[in-house]
Amino acid sequence: MAKISKKRRAALEKVDADKLYELQEAMGLVKEVNCANFDASVDLHIRLGVDPRKADQAIRGTVTLPNGTGKTKKVLVFCTPDKEQEALDAGADYAGLDEFVQKVQQGWTDVDVVIATPNVMAQVGKIGRILGPRGLMPNPKTGTVTPNVAAAVQDVKGGKIAFRVDKYGIIHSSVGRVSFSAEKLAQNAQELLGTINKMKPSSAKGIYMKSVAVASTMSPGIKIDPKDIK
Repeated sequence: MAKISKKRRAALEKVDADKLYELQEAMGLVKEVNCANFDASVDLHIRLGVDPRKADQAIRGTVTLPNGTGKTKKVLVFCTPDKEQEALDAGADYAGLDEFVQKVQQGWTDVDVVIATPNVMAQVGKIGRILGPRGLMPNPKTGTVTPNVAAAVQDVKGGKIAFRVDKYGIIHSSVGRVSFSAEKLAQNAQELLGTINKMKPSSAKGIYMKSVAVASTMSPGIKIDPKDIK
């Protein structure tokens, strides 16, 4: 059995495993019990009362966090030559088509977000089996298939994130870094949770937001009272 470090034990002692914390309080506590020696990600884990196997309950969408993510995302834009400069001027790290389709086919996926214009989706579809499992496949529902590549790139660079429920009915999403203030983390979390609340499908019965927990990388989880979500 692995030995618990002194730092980890001290963190566990500060968290009441049976308590449902208010959102702001939880964000202050997650900063306090952070065990990592780097600017760790702060992540929400939201269990929903949905059946992801049903199309109308497979919750997915996007939200722009008011205080950003704290992470600079690498963006690749698949587009025709006339759109390349527009994408690069907006902040895209890479823009093009054939060259990058070939690179992906060879195993390159060193990006965080992929955007594509509608007129190149036939070519992008050829590498869907590579992009899809990595969560990189462009999709109109998340705003990553669009003719307005400049706005899409700026949204991503400005804190827009995509989320989707997994097969267990849980959404996992980062809402910032431990270097953020508790207030900024709470604002980001509220934006995400509020958006998910508004997406409750009419066919979902019973409690929709069953549980919410927050944790930083390597820290203990802290339960948040779903009733504190606006």
